[in-house]
This record gives sequence, C-alpha cells and structure tokens, in this order.
Amino acid sequence: MPVVTDPYMPGTPCWVDLMASDQQAALDFYRDLFGWQGKVGPAEFGGYAVCLLNGRPVAGIMAQAAPEGQPTPPVAWTTYLASDDVDAARASIAAAGGTLLYDPMDIGTIGRMLVAADPTGAVFGVWQAMDFIGAGVVNEPGALVWNELNTADTGAAGRFYQPALGLRPATIQGMDGYFSLNVGDRTVGGMQAIPGYLAPGTPSHWMTYFSVDSTDSTVDALVKAGGSVIQPAFDMQSGRMAVVQDPQGAAFAVIEAPEAQMPDSP
Repeated sequence: MPVVTDPYMPGTPCWVDLMASDQQAALDFYRDLFGWQGKVGPAEFGGYAVCLLNGRPVAGIMAQAAPEGQPTPPVAWTTYLASDDVDAARASIAAAGGTLLYDPMDIGTIGRMLVAADPTGAVFGVWQAMDFIGAGVVNEPGALVWNELNTADTGAAGRFYQPALGLRPATIQGMDGYFSLNVGDRTVGGMQAIPGYLAPGTPSHWMTYFSVDSTDSTVDALVKAGGSVIQPAFDMQSGRMAVVQDPQGAAFAVIEAPEAQMPDSP
C-alpha cells in the first residue's frame, strides 16, 4: 500500500475533506462505500472526523458550519495544497488575485491552514503540516488518487497557481485542452475547462478522485445507498471513471486502475 510518512512538497495536494449537512450520515455512507473508519471528533475541533483506511488517515468529514455573519458553505469536497508557510501563502494568493475566505488559523498542534478561492472562483485549502502531514495513504482503492481543477478559465487559473502556490501548468501530448499541474518535475494534479457533462452554470471547482477496484460496482453501490450519477462510467486514457454525488450532493469522481496518480511522497 502506498503509505505516506514524509511531508508533501509545497503545492502538492495533500488532503481532502468533506463539508456535510449530516456528518454522521456521511461517515456511514463513506464507510460502506470505501471502507473508511471514522467518528465524530472532539468538540474543541468542531467535531471534525479524520477517517482512516487500514489505520491511516485518508480524508476528513465535518458538519456544515459558518463563521458569524457569513453564509453556510456548500456541501462539497475541498482539496488542500501543501505549504511550508501558510502566512506567506496568504500574501502570495492575494498578490496573484485570489480571495481569502478563511484567515490562517492553527488547528491545535497538527497544522496551520487557510481557505481561499482562485480568480475563477474555485475554492481550495492550504495546509502547513506540523504534527499531521495530511493523507497517510494514497493511490489505493478507497484512497485519494487525483485532484483536478475544473475551471471557467484555464489561462487565468494557470497564471494564478504558479506564483501563488508553485503549481506549474503544462500541456499534455494527445490530450488537447487538458493540462498537468506540476511541482518541480513531478505531476501532482490536472486542470481542464469545466466539462460539458456538468450542469450549465457549474462554478469552477477542484474535483476529488478516489481509486476503486471496480468503477461499475462502486457506482452501483453508491446509487443503492442514495447517491446519484453525474457522468456514467466511461473508459479514458487513465482508466475507467465516473463522476457521482453522495446522498447529500457532494460531487466526486471514482476511477479504476488509473495510470495518472497522486504522488505518494515528496
């Protein structure tokens, strides 16, 4: 199993979490779908649940909550990009045209984070590891395997992420309109225009991909559990994938035997 023990390189997707309208129902759903083990966490951390796969952290699930005077965030998965210095990242994000949504904050002794939106409106987090590096297992069934920016303007997004967080876009031979996102010489994610199978008016967003043994059987199980299908399973260069929603409306993708994978070490 690709186990991660060292901190992720700055700019690399390192964690994902879900904002759910019903936290316990989400914990139960993903337990049954992916085999995750998790429970509502301590009140001092807002009940945040760190879900485990074979004993290692794989994703977080929390209840919807809004700071005073702000709207309730949508039910959605959020991608976090690694940083050595969240406060410096805050300044770089602002200078590159991003919008800060949540100021840098310490999460006990485990790390420091912020949440922001890029100039096209895609929301993402930034994570500075202390005691907690992020995902402890990747690229295995039930674990994070890919993070993809679907954006209304690939040019504007590409111009933002490189100076803001060190993510360099590059074209991919034979994949017109699809870009790799790179940290140094390593591909750590992807970027494309918002795909046509999504509903008109879908805002820019980061899509979370989870690896599965069988895309078709996973989709069947998801539908039986109350989820829905956005894009039915199809074959592509990297494997067989589908885009789905959980019963509370959070969208994510599942992919079987992908070649393109999230890096499992710095």
